[in-house]
Amino acid sequence: MAVLICGALLAVALNAETGRGLGRADWSAIRFTVSQAALSAAISVAIAIPVARALARRRFAGRSLLITLLGAPFILPVIVAVLGLLAVFGRGGWISAALGWAGFGPVPIYGLHGVVLAHVFFNLPLATRLILQGWQEIPAERFRLAAQLGAGSGAIWRLLELPMLRRVAPGALAVIFAVCLTSFAVALTLGGGPKATTIELAIYQAFRFDFDLGRAALLSLAQLVLTFAAALLALKTSGAEGFGAGLDRPVQRWDASSTLLRVQDGALIVLAALFLLLPLLAIVLDGVPGLSVLPWSVFRAAGYSILVALGSTCVLLALAVPMAASIATGRAGPVELAGLLGLAVSPLVIGTGLFLIVNPVADPFALALPVTALVNAAMALPFALRILVPAAREIVVVQGRLALSLDMRGWPFVRRVLLPRLRPQIGFAAGLAAALSMGDLGVIALFADPNRATLPLQIYRLMGAYQMEAAAGAALLLLILSVALFWSLDRGGRWHAEA
Repeated sequence: MAVLICGALLAVALNAETGRGLGRADWSAIRFTVSQAALSAAISVAIAIPVARALARRRFAGRSLLITLLGAPFILPVIVAVLGLLAVFGRGGWISAALGWAGFGPVPIYGLHGVVLAHVFFNLPLATRLILQGWQEIPAERFRLAAQLGAGSGAIWRLLELPMLRRVAPGALAVIFAVCLTSFAVALTLGGGPKATTIELAIYQAFRFDFDLGRAALLSLAQLVLTFAAALLALKTSGAEGFGAGLDRPVQRWDASSTLLRVQDGALIVLAALFLLLPLLAIVLDGVPGLSVLPWSVFRAAGYSILVALGSTCVLLALAVPMAASIATGRAGPVELAGLLGLAVSPLVIGTGLFLIVNPVADPFALALPVTALVNAAMALPFALRILVPAAREIVVVQGRLALSLDMRGWPFVRRVLLPRLRPQIGFAAGLAAALSMGDLGVIALFADPNRATLPLQIYRLMGAYQMEAAAGAALLLLILSVALFWSLDRGGRWHAEA
């Protein structure tokens, strides 16, 4: 991992031409990247606060299912979500049609508006989950004491909820800001021109259209500096202390029992659910007719996507399982650091470095699919380690002493104890990696040739050719394949895992 990522970064640094600098368009891309990331993070967190508060105060049928569905956009392919957002919010979409009947103009979807809308769609669930976790960490005894003292909704907001938000919200803002800095597929499809170009899109244009390696290298370095700064900001704002431990009693909110507050919370939950679920419904409704007009190139691209996803998953597991075992047995320092490198570096920056390394000795376009699988595995590794390491540590703590007393060490312990008990987490990590790889539209856009493209890239090409019906059908196919891969691998890991 260190060789892969640091080698790619070194190649980028060595190819950055001295004395040339960045042009006016490049600085414009940097400003737009920072502004759209800040705006997207601010709107996502501003909406997530009342939605998370409503979810924290209410218990209703399907609540746990709704909270689970909040994680769906994370594995949703970006190009699929963009088509769903276009169907709902585009100039010919449902919202614009309703506004037209009321005498208003259509919703502007391209440019800054569309980029921010898409980022809010992807990151509102993340912000809601992070902030909801903060609400759930407030001990029930605090609310019980507030009720005994006669504190109303306003007093509880001032004494309990607002201090929690001051601790949780800055970290959520920083995390979402860092995620939005590395936006590529959203800007590629919804950017709408030079005024709405992100750094990653500028790197892509420098490669594919200008073949200006020096400019691409300088932009990659600028992207790296911004990403590291955002990562440090997220780390610095996530270390505040909480409210302490409680007795794990269920939380009762006597301050939110009025009819007005019930209606208000219900409306917020319904609106948030509609915002997240309507694009998914639009994908299904628009995609079913498009399935019958899919060209053969779509099915060929689907085959390439499945191969890339499975290859990426195999590489990920070959890296993540030994690293998780090593971290769990006490060798956490450099191993854990190497595993987290993928969070600090954009995949397009790694793709840039690999292109520069491969270009003098081989045809980079002939290696498009293996390189895409490798980079996808590196990008999914931090998430896989977050899934595997806690479970591996618990296994070592609980079973390690008994294994040592039986002189069970090394591979016998891994084969008989660690791997069987880690199967559910391995399956979940594999499913997540496969779904993320299926929907990736990043590195493949740098390396792909006209004859070999993954399904997300083929959908983008259909959109560029104004074959929207076929693009909708291909998007539905991609959604089905991504969910099927995630479900099958996650379910496969849990099947008879107790044995």
